[in-house]
Amino acid sequence: MKPPAQRIQRVDAPIIPTIAALTRQTPGTISLGQGVVSFGPPAEAIARLPELMADGQLHKYQPVMGYAPLVEALRAKLAAENGLQTQGVSQVMVTAGSNMAFLNSVLAVADPGDEFILPTPFYFNQEMAIRMCGCEPVRVPTRTDWSLDVDALAAAITPRTRAIVTVSPNNPTGAVYSEADLRAVNALCARAGIYHFSDEAYEYFTFDGARHFSPGSLPGAHAHTLSFYSFSKNFGMASWRVGYVVFPNALAASMEKVQDTNLICAPVPSQLLALEALRLGKPWVQSKVDALARVRASVYKSLEKLGDLARFPRTQGAFYVLMRLPGVDEPLAFNRAMIEKHKVATIPGFAFGLGDTRNDNYQRLSFGALDAATVAEGVERYVAAVQDWYSA
Repeated sequence: MKPPAQRIQRVDAPIIPTIAALTRQTPGTISLGQGVVSFGPPAEAIARLPELMADGQLHKYQPVMGYAPLVEALRAKLAAENGLQTQGVSQVMVTAGSNMAFLNSVLAVADPGDEFILPTPFYFNQEMAIRMCGCEPVRVPTRTDWSLDVDALAAAITPRTRAIVTVSPNNPTGAVYSEADLRAVNALCARAGIYHFSDEAYEYFTFDGARHFSPGSLPGAHAHTLSFYSFSKNFGMASWRVGYVVFPNALAASMEKVQDTNLICAPVPSQLLALEALRLGKPWVQSKVDALARVRASVYKSLEKLGDLARFPRTQGAFYVLMRLPGVDEPLAFNRAMIEKHKVATIPGFAFGLGDTRNDNYQRLSFGALDAATVAEGVERYVAAVQDWYSA
């Protein structure tokens, strides 16, 4: 038999299942790894599903772009909260999670060999999608506080560039990019004739007065901006798989081809739940974010015990801390030791493009997936694991 496709062989194995497998081998391990929230979708929204699914027509294929009432509700949400006026200028497509929206979009705008600029550290699933499509990720380092280096992004543009990708609030760093930098990137894309892929999955998760900004709201941005959103984090719907993307009208035919081939339509029960959750809206989510803010404060307080051993900017978004520790000889050895000896798991930074592990051992801690007491215990174990490893 012929070997598997080379474009897939070029894709790194996903790190989350790797760490999860190590965690399962050591019962009692607290995982500060996967980036999910501890709460589920609104109970009152779930309670509505049996009644809504009684409509027999909903058991048939639904529109490729999404269930019409949900699409209209999303247009209203985008206008009210994000400043995106989509009527007549942009399309809204509901997908099985924001990752699918991103992959659909790469397929729609790029040919094999084309380039996508990724501020580094990056969200690993996006780099994977780019490689799977036969395209090239171009890594551009961010600044020491994880903010964008707009000049470096501009210098990375070549005739093969199709898009610059920004994720704000950011995974894995938690950075909330400034409005000024996002405006500059969006204008840069317009001048260069390329797309701006703006991932805003963590839009509600901001702290300390930071404000989320949607670059697609800028005058004229609708022509070159694709904005990605998710119900996974905001409404605790990770397993329900509902995301959506706003994209230029000019891409409609291409995006419909990809969606119809891959999915036909997002699962209808999930779309109905998303619509019911959307009726409750941001006020329902805000109480969860307020509780998470208190967890975040305790995490930072505990990490102070590491002193100069760990360096990390105190970012203002999402639910991550990406910290820099002294280098290690074997990339996963540190993580294995943490799990086996101290029963705590984190995600190594090489998964996010920070591959020089001999000089710097980056680790991402997620404090969103567990209750406050378990997070506190997990961070204490992490601190002990770091102190133990580097005192040896």
